[in-house]
Amino acid sequence: MTHFADRLVAAVRRCKTPTLVGIDPRLGNLPQPLQPTSSNPSNEEIAEAFTAFGKGIVDVVAPLVPAVKPQAAFFEQLGPCGMTALGEIIQYARTRGLLVITDGKRNDIGSTATAYAHGFLGPSESTPFTSDCLTVSPYLGEDSLEPFVDVASANGNGIFVLVKTSNPGGGRFQDLIADGQPVYRHVASLVNELAEKTRGSSDHPYGAVGAVVGATYPEQLFELREAMPNTFFLVPGFGAQGGGAADVAGGFDQNGLGAIINSSRGIIFAHQREPYAEKFGDLKWQQAVEAATLDMIAALAADTPAGNL
Repeated sequence: MTHFADRLVAAVRRCKTPTLVGIDPRLGNLPQPLQPTSSNPSNEEIAEAFTAFGKGIVDVVAPLVPAVKPQAAFFEQLGPCGMTALGEIIQYARTRGLLVITDGKRNDIGSTATAYAHGFLGPSESTPFTSDCLTVSPYLGEDSLEPFVDVASANGNGIFVLVKTSNPGGGRFQDLIADGQPVYRHVASLVNELAEKTRGSSDHPYGAVGAVVGATYPEQLFELREAMPNTFFLVPGFGAQGGGAADVAGGFDQNGLGAIINSSRGIIFAHQREPYAEKFGDLKWQQAVEAATLDMIAALAADTPAGNL
């Protein structure tokens, strides 16, 4: 069984990029060829369109990037058929050689946390939702994270814990001062402790427990990179949320490792925005996805230590 951080590092090195593509389907943004034919589509029809779209994204990016990040909420809103679609996309992406980070932001205590962990991080193919990694909230404390760490570690999988999120309102709680430090620094300390305990190969310093740190707070990325030497970062906020390549540079170590940078809308709906809309449009939406992905890869290579990969 291969350690999660080892697999992530190997995938980033193989692709020579830390680009992560988020799969966040929205009905109104799907390209015309994938839109349901009825004017008032059922949840089942929407789920079918989401499945085709998600698999189409995977087909394009599988040769280019190390991982994808399906957002569970967009599928859950459709009910059982949406969850079936989510499971199909997760397993399809894994068969294409991609690491799958399911963005579910789960957490609870005791047996409930363990159940969540087994649902997403158990043995390979034990459920349709078995992923390589899951995003987790730390708000319930250390004992709520331990079941996720235990189940993930037992199966060679990992978690990314919310530390400094990219949304504007995150600072209301995360930046509160407690015992002389912001709350996010207390969370960061615990996460790095767990990361150090779950380290993989001696070839790199990273553990199976990572941190979510937003691209919209570049100063904190530098700060947390120094404070969390054993923690791999998942960095949202690139592209549509305003973060650029220079903003995420602080998340990397000198070798170009230590961070994986997510873009969702900026890539998957590239057919709707310039310069891709005019060149490709709806009919060539997958070519737009490819072009946007390659542009992000080039930007990260030019303006961050990822160019050293």
